Amino acid sequence: MKLTIERTALQKALAHVQSVVERRTTIPILSNVMIEGADDSLSLTATDMDIAIVEKVPADVAAPGAVTLPAHTLYDIVRKLPEGSQISFEGGEGGGHMEICAGRSRFSLSCLGTDEFPVMTNGDLPHGFTLSAALCRNLVDRTRFAMSSEETRYYLNGIYFHTTDEDSAPVLRVVATDGHRLARMETPQPDGAADMPGVIVPRKAVTELRKLIEDNEVDIAVALSDTKIRFTFDNVVLTSKLIDGTFPDYQRVIPEGNDKHLEVDCKPFAEAVDRVSTISTEKSRAVKVALDKNSLTLSSSSPESGTATEELEVTYDADPVEIGFNSRYLLDITQQIEGGTARFDLADASSPTIVRDAADGSALYVLMPMRV
Repeated sequence: MKLTIERTALQKALAHVQSVVERRTTIPILSNVMIEGADDSLSLTATDMDIAIVEKVPADVAAPGAVTLPAHTLYDIVRKLPEGSQISFEGGEGGGHMEICAGRSRFSLSCLGTDEFPVMTNGDLPHGFTLSAALCRNLVDRTRFAMSSEETRYYLNGIYFHTTDEDSAPVLRVVATDGHRLARMETPQPDGAADMPGVIVPRKAVTELRKLIEDNEVDIAVALSDTKIRFTFDNVVLTSKLIDGTFPDYQRVIPEGNDKHLEVDCKPFAEAVDRVSTISTEKSRAVKVALDKNSLTLSSSSPESGTATEELEVTYDADPVEIGFNSRYLLDITQQIEGGTARFDLADASSPTIVRDAADGSALYVLMPMRV
């Protein structure tokens, strides 16, 4: 194999693909990235057997070929080379060594052949639809904070994508929960999604997808089966296994009888929660919310540090109520509210609370109370 490629393009693609490579693996080939030169492009592939990223970048290919190189080492080399340099690759036939040159810098990397490199990207995925990058970012950003990280409840370690009807209109809905809070976001059902199965996209795939679409304004082709999902856009293909489990019936935890309604200016409220929670030494950083007519008082206390209180003017005209929340969870939810006003629907101190963006009905959050 012999080719030349511009350093910036290679570094950007390598940054994407090497992040799925586990730093500690017992299978040597999984530490490597497969590079394949053909048809004026260099294709980079990395996998950990659960997720795979393939990205193509333009290159001047003098002699086509394919080889695998240590992913993190190659990325570190390219990252440290001078900006704007041209990088040449030569060698690697049947394993052996690959010579990498840029200006006066020369590296010789051990490489492995491609025969044992696992292929994840093939296979028929019968269901497909398209999402814009902006919509995909919105769906992911407003739900992923609620994913669980508990390994024992592995079926909560991701985001649940499924279709349903909301007010007799078909929607694509994404849901995440860790048992303490729940985030639900929906959008009109895209063409082709009607018969898709409900699938749980794992945390790592969600994280990698979000990184890949950070600066993109393209359409993303989504294809899936019962066991795999694939996102294709620009010159990138991200394929992931799905979590093999049943997502719980989340509708059961969304309360329907919450008759106390609070509207609060989101930014001052979040800042006040952050200030008051400073005094709490517990891991949960519990804060108490006391509501009276058009008044909200936040408070927290700890035996070591003392107490803190702060009052806010709000819109509230129901009976007085006191309820405790984990302040970190409260802040996570308020950060998702893009409009200026958050709406809380409450019942009592021991029942779940619904939080919405007053300006956007597509997102809904449920927060379990705490005893304080």
